[in-house]
Amino acid sequence: MPEIRNYTLNFGPQHPAAHGVLRLVLEMDGETIDRADPHIGLLHRATEKLAESKPYNQSIPYMDRLDYVSMMCNEHAYVMAIEKMLGVEAPIRAQYIRVMFDEITRILNHLMWLGAHALDIGAMTVFLYAFREREDLMDIYEAVSGARLHAAYYRPGGVYRDLPAQMPQYEKSQWHNQKEVDKLNENRQGSLLDFIDDFTKRFPGCVDEYETLLTENRIWKQRTVGIGVVSPERALQLGFTGPMLRGSGIEWDLRKKQSYEVYDQLDFDIPVGVTGDSYDRYLVRIEEFRQSNKIIEQCVKWLRANPGPVMLADHKLTPPSRENMKGDMESLIHHFKLFTEGYVLPEGEVYTAVEHPKGEFGIYLVSDGSNKPYRLKIRAPGFAHLSSLDEMIRGHMLADVVAIIGTQDIVFGEVDR
Repeated sequence: MPEIRNYTLNFGPQHPAAHGVLRLVLEMDGETIDRADPHIGLLHRATEKLAESKPYNQSIPYMDRLDYVSMMCNEHAYVMAIEKMLGVEAPIRAQYIRVMFDEITRILNHLMWLGAHALDIGAMTVFLYAFREREDLMDIYEAVSGARLHAAYYRPGGVYRDLPAQMPQYEKSQWHNQKEVDKLNENRQGSLLDFIDDFTKRFPGCVDEYETLLTENRIWKQRTVGIGVVSPERALQLGFTGPMLRGSGIEWDLRKKQSYEVYDQLDFDIPVGVTGDSYDRYLVRIEEFRQSNKIIEQCVKWLRANPGPVMLADHKLTPPSRENMKGDMESLIHHFKLFTEGYVLPEGEVYTAVEHPKGEFGIYLVSDGSNKPYRLKIRAPGFAHLSSLDEMIRGHMLADVVAIIGTQDIVFGEVDR
């Protein structure tokens, strides 16, 4: 008999599947894992502490950098917390824009998850396909906010500006001749809404392509079916939310159960899994692609028919227009006061949560009546999921560690904030 000895193995952080700063200390019995201890590296950015030293509006760009794959959804929870404290509501058009961008962000997040998860397990093609669609969505982000990643587009009282009437276009360069550029610009001739509408028509076909590559692929099924099974009861006890909880068969979605903004006026379904394994969580997220696409279509239709303000007119809270600021003394004072001191929230505490692509993303805000938060606590979905890693991995083989990290869809910016 060959001698089998137990040993400790370091997994990551430079392992391509460790996604950045995760270092797992694995206690192995041969190739079977007895215990997994996640260590997060030199990451902690003290976002919550930094927020205590800044006026409320100046913390919005920090939210983008928490889960840097779901930028606008993070902003949404923070902005909603401020609005709840102030007792104000964004104009209805701004609410539809926010919902539309939440769903665009959900697709962006799941594309990143799908590409990276498949690549970790050994399927390379899907990664390239997913990034093809991400490119279009990044262009939508850029058209509306000027940034491809960290948008800072949502503001207390609405959104930074209305949707542009012209979609930016490619220009001829040393890499692309006029013929290629004309082809790239075919669907960019109209407004941003026209471009988004074109995307929603193309996207279901793209999802079918991902499914062709993976859903019935026997290698994919061998790597994910029966891996990392979590029962519905245990998923609740571990604090799972989002696709991790729905994959275990519990139909819980804040967009339906604790509706916010205009989600209660939109038609969509909540996909749920049956067995609670990695394959079910994959199927749940694939179906979320389709449901998000459906929501975006409804938002585009409504936004086309209903023009209107996208920001409250209260200049104690929202900046006056650039034009007014240059020509009107009172507007200049409002502008100066808003960007130097900000506004004051009444004393008290508030918790708001959104259905983030990864689960329940919550902001707990305590105000002492000044222009800065007294305390900000972020409820990050990835933190609860990472803490279950040990339990999900035990008894599995070394190769399954990669599949389980992938199925959890963890981003460390929000885990160690």
